[in-house]
Amino acid sequence: MSLLERPEAKALLADAELSSATVRGCQGRLKGFLRRYLPLFFRREHRDHAEIVLAGRLSHLERKTCEPIAREAGVERKPIQLFVGNGAWDDESVMAELRRHVAEEFHDPDVTFVIDGSSFPKKGTESCGVERQWCGRLGKVDNCQVGVFLSCVSAGRAAPLDRQLYLPKKWASNAARRQKCHVPKSLKFAPKWKLALKLIQRSRGVPHGWVTADDEFGRVSDFRATLRRRGERYVLDVPCNTLFRVLPPVAPPVRGGRKKPPRVRAKKPAWVRADEWAAAQPASSWQRIEVRAGEKGPLSVDVLHANVETNVGVHERLLVIRTVEEQRRTHYCLSNAAATAAVDEIVDAHDDRHRIEEMFELGNGEVGFDHYEVRSWVGWHHHMTLTLLAMWFLLVERDRVGKKNTGHNGAASPRNLQPAAATPGSDRRRHRRHHHAGAAAHRRSPHLPLAHCHQNVPAPPNSDRAK
Repeated sequence: MSLLERPEAKALLADAELSSATVRGCQGRLKGFLRRYLPLFFRREHRDHAEIVLAGRLSHLERKTCEPIAREAGVERKPIQLFVGNGAWDDESVMAELRRHVAEEFHDPDVTFVIDGSSFPKKGTESCGVERQWCGRLGKVDNCQVGVFLSCVSAGRAAPLDRQLYLPKKWASNAARRQKCHVPKSLKFAPKWKLALKLIQRSRGVPHGWVTADDEFGRVSDFRATLRRRGERYVLDVPCNTLFRVLPPVAPPVRGGRKKPPRVRAKKPAWVRADEWAAAQPASSWQRIEVRAGEKGPLSVDVLHANVETNVGVHERLLVIRTVEEQRRTHYCLSNAAATAAVDEIVDAHDDRHRIEEMFELGNGEVGFDHYEVRSWVGWHHHMTLTLLAMWFLLVERDRVGKKNTGHNGAASPRNLQPAAATPGSDRRRHRRHHHAGAAAHRRSPHLPLAHCHQNVPAPPNSDRAK
């Protein structure tokens, strides 16, 4: 069954006033969308193949690999396979143009960058980067490829920005396997968090205000330290066993020429786990915050926050975010947001991750995100580039169709599009940005200093996280 026919997808499409037929019909505007991208394919046959592949990824095909796409288009299979698997075209140029396109579309300075490590289960061992490693899709260590992806969210709208295949240490040090899969000679082993930093750096042309990721990245001290050095503002998940000390409130300065009271060396609080500390807090300490609209009404979370010190003497803002639903999920987060940042603003940025999950869920069914049979380094990046481009087109079309009065029937270009209706969370964030002294002021957190480094927290067994 197509993803568009599933209840969760129908609900998502209903929010944008879309139907399955509308999504199918948007292929007629693909040529207009591709006018800015096709010149990057210098050879005529490559431009033709790019159109065929992208149209195939937006088609009704159940399996969107090269063979059924070629059959659907009435062309030979082999040229399409060679184009995707080892074609002499520059996928990085295409991704750079996609990022410029996104920057034209998204004008909100509070755009959230979302980092995600996605896994692709594999049966064989010949494909580039395949190794027994942590597979998030299966929830266990298994044979898979892992890619690091960077996406962004603005006012409820999502967009892909970049991708890179993760190459495990065993692969990086095996010359024969590297040569067979055409891994660039200059490429060295890099943990996933370093790949994420690379993707953020390449996407610096897209204005943004936040970086968020799950605990696979948030647990790494060097990752957070680098973000701080770069001036990035983040809210990152950390494991529930993260240790910290809760810092006492800052005493107000003594005024009026009065004598300073004698200093008393207070005993430092004991180290405590994040989950144990949260469990010990009274119900009155939790703050309820509405994050977005849901099918059955507003979706809210309960939040604890505190100024904490890590085990290396660093001050950061701790947030414990608990969903208000039957199956409760709890996220433990650390942020370096400034003291002027309201707690609900940080929570909004953290919640933006759900839009990326929806984006990839829709992409899996409608553009064949995980439908590929390539084995080489080049082939994987070619496939992901074309797939992310198709996904971006689908998202642009969703916004175009979701607009009440489009006023045109032409290509979905940034000049002809208007942003889709913003979610309650995005509206609230925009209001705070211009009216910090207004109604949301009562929900601000105490003044908390910026952090400068953080602890490493142990990774799950048999994984290559946090190396």
